[in-house]
Amino acid sequence: MNRSTQLLAATAIVAASSASATELEVMHWWTSGGEAAAVQEFAAAFNATGNTWVDAAIAGGESARAVMVSRLTGGDPMGAFQFNHGRQAEELIEAGLLRDITDIAEAEGWKDIVNPSTLLDACTVDGRIYCAPVNIHSWQWLWVSHKAFEDVGLSVPTNWNEFVGASQALADAGKTPLAMGQQGWQQSGAFNVMFAALVPSEIYLAVYGDKNAEVAAGPEVARVFAAAADARDMAATSTVQNWNDATNLVITGQAGGQIMGDWAQGEFAVAEQVAGQDYSCLPGLGVTELLGTGGDAFYFPVLSDDAQIAAQSELAALMLKPETQVAFNLKKGSLPVRGDIDLSSANDCMQKGLALLADGALLPDTNMLLTSDTTNQINTLFTEFFADASISAADAQADFVKIISRAE
Repeated sequence: MNRSTQLLAATAIVAASSASATELEVMHWWTSGGEAAAVQEFAAAFNATGNTWVDAAIAGGESARAVMVSRLTGGDPMGAFQFNHGRQAEELIEAGLLRDITDIAEAEGWKDIVNPSTLLDACTVDGRIYCAPVNIHSWQWLWVSHKAFEDVGLSVPTNWNEFVGASQALADAGKTPLAMGQQGWQQSGAFNVMFAALVPSEIYLAVYGDKNAEVAAGPEVARVFAAAADARDMAATSTVQNWNDATNLVITGQAGGQIMGDWAQGEFAVAEQVAGQDYSCLPGLGVTELLGTGGDAFYFPVLSDDAQIAAQSELAALMLKPETQVAFNLKKGSLPVRGDIDLSSANDCMQKGLALLADGALLPDTNMLLTSDTTNQINTLFTEFFADASISAADAQADFVKIISRAE
């Protein structure tokens, strides 16, 4: 084959590939520095297929989900969208708005590689798979600023009790003991971390799994509400709204620590801070070391355009490819959903998470156990609780019991 013939053949291949390539609008709520760096890994991998990732980021999970649902139910679907895997998409699946991607999952062997298997179970309804799980995100972390404690001449705490004990010294030095954004999901998330860490797991599962209102009203859960009241006192001078702004208070030493999911690692990475040197990460608040097996997944709306359907299939498959999983999760701070890839280059905090995952020290995420309606009610409760110091721990627990008694 001469050079001219080779050029014509190559041009024909590119033209054939381009003919089926298309733009695909992808909606998500990853807008912080670390999140943006991570999502770019997905976009780059997708663009390499010849398709084009059209980024549609909306700040804030609650706001983003509302827009996504409105678009879907209004007959204006995007190409793909992020939800937390679990019960958030139940009604959309029941309405027939989301694509069944079981054929992709089977072709790619997801059942053999997704670890733990509960992640894929959370994407499964009536035996059919509707989402691609892309990471394991755990809420159960306390991020501690070494600078904040060094500034006041204190040892860096290694558990929640030590952290609480040091809070007054931090406050006296003009620092915020506990950084927390003024949003219900952050406040209820912190409560759930305390719930998972400070009482036996069977209590957590009885309340959120079995919806046992009697257990929710009991003395073990009362201990958690007392800890939440301590957290409210420690966060009294934290006036930021967004979670990543609260993380920045820890990074800069203005706050002692933050209860936040492992996505906070992405912010520390962008700030070029070193785990174990500039900050500490305490799984289970350093009290009960475990991980919640929550995380993010992508769903694919039912579309009619053949090129876009093909692009959806390519995106779903590549999200779980080994190289994509490594590149994305190292930037995101999350753990990969594949149990067969090498993450030896991960930092100290991610290594802790990987060890807990290997040991099976796992707990179902609340998104797998609670409906969106129940979650929203709990978020509202904690928005009010953290905003109003006159609400006692006992009164908040009583309202919590009512929510659990109505939960499905």
